[in-house]
Amino acid sequence: MRKVVLTGAAVLLCLISFGQTNGALTPELLGKIKQAYNINDPSTRAITNALTHNDAKKLAENNAFEGKVDHLFKYKVDVSGITDQKSSGRCWMFTSLNVLRPKVIAGLNVGEFEFSQSYLYFYDLLEKSNLFLENVIASANSSMDDRRVEWYFKSPIDDGGTWAGFINIVDKYGLVPKSVMPETNSSSNTSAMDAVLKTKLREQGLMLREMVGKMAKPAEIQSQKTAMLGDIYRILALNLGEPPVQFQWRYKAKDGSISEYQTYTPLSFYHKVLPDVKVSDYVMMMNDPTRPYYKLYEVENYRNAQDGQNWKYINLPVEDLKKIALESIKNNEAVYGGVDVGKFLNSSEGVNALENYDYEALYGMKFRMDKRQRILTWESGSSHGMSIVAVDVDKNGNPTMWQFENSWGSSSGYKGYLTFTDSWFSEYMFRMVALKKFISPEILKIADQKAVVLLPWDRMF
Repeated sequence: MRKVVLTGAAVLLCLISFGQTNGALTPELLGKIKQAYNINDPSTRAITNALTHNDAKKLAENNAFEGKVDHLFKYKVDVSGITDQKSSGRCWMFTSLNVLRPKVIAGLNVGEFEFSQSYLYFYDLLEKSNLFLENVIASANSSMDDRRVEWYFKSPIDDGGTWAGFINIVDKYGLVPKSVMPETNSSSNTSAMDAVLKTKLREQGLMLREMVGKMAKPAEIQSQKTAMLGDIYRILALNLGEPPVQFQWRYKAKDGSISEYQTYTPLSFYHKVLPDVKVSDYVMMMNDPTRPYYKLYEVENYRNAQDGQNWKYINLPVEDLKKIALESIKNNEAVYGGVDVGKFLNSSEGVNALENYDYEALYGMKFRMDKRQRILTWESGSSHGMSIVAVDVDKNGNPTMWQFENSWGSSSGYKGYLTFTDSWFSEYMFRMVALKKFISPEILKIADQKAVVLLPWDRMF
């Protein structure tokens, strides 16, 4: 074999060559790249001047689409009043309650009504805390670098959730009117309280791992966990108030009459005001084009209660979701929707539409990703829940416009609502929950399949 001896200059030349073949930015390559921007071109100079002094979203606003949406609908659910989640991540809870709220308003014949979100939030966080501690105990013999252990400690609790979590809490703890347990500063602005809870839970988690490592008896571990949850309960009660076990309540009907006071428990109130409703009669669905349709999926450990159900859903083409939503709204039933709300949102007009902003014209280039590609690259996913309450159709009965009842207050969007085009529905609607009676028997049968189990840190969740 010949022995090769490289001089210092030769080594340097090899290193430069190696950098070039590995995609490094060389002066020559940079020169080619810079040709995409020609400052001597008048239109390029004009766009540069505009973008360096103005917001890109405002500059991309499509003047030709302004005034094209009138917020009028052929079919609309009988809704009344706009809720406000304020600075919290409880959209799923507000949306779930907003789906049921019209039934209470109609059943009691009142002008307005609102459930207590703070009541459910209290038990949601308490249950999530217990679930975290149970997960820590179950995984205590795994390394702190284990992916599941990392996932547990990264976010012991949070504000987020799904309809499955709503079922877990409502069926167990019931519901109360907002006046019985109103919002507090900590329920409306959750970050400070959540941070305290996470700090305490992480501390408790490490203590439980140590107990397991020292071979403590299961009864001792559970006793310690109970004491820990006492601390969590105290933090929650100090911030949110203590949930009622029993309460008195009356209401004013539309005709001005005032009912007699009655005594309720949260569970008896739930069954009183929603006598014909079973939250388990609602079906969770998804439009995820990255996975096969007409299959049942279950997200591992994606729940808010140790004894609750995981998030389990049927994956369907978006046109199936539209058919189900249309039938629901035509029959005065609101639908839960989970969307990527910020995409193409004109918040001042209260409109989500692909035509709202023309970034291709502004930047002089195409943006080509479809829905599947956006999901795969983390570009898009469900970020906000709202109830779908209205739909407009063309002369053939095909949907053209839809409307959300949002939970950002009545001053947000169009009087608290967001109108969205049918094409926007196709691109940015992901999760949906509707009553079984509006879903075909063929689709309902999918719920009997053995679910494909997905990991909780999947890009869709």
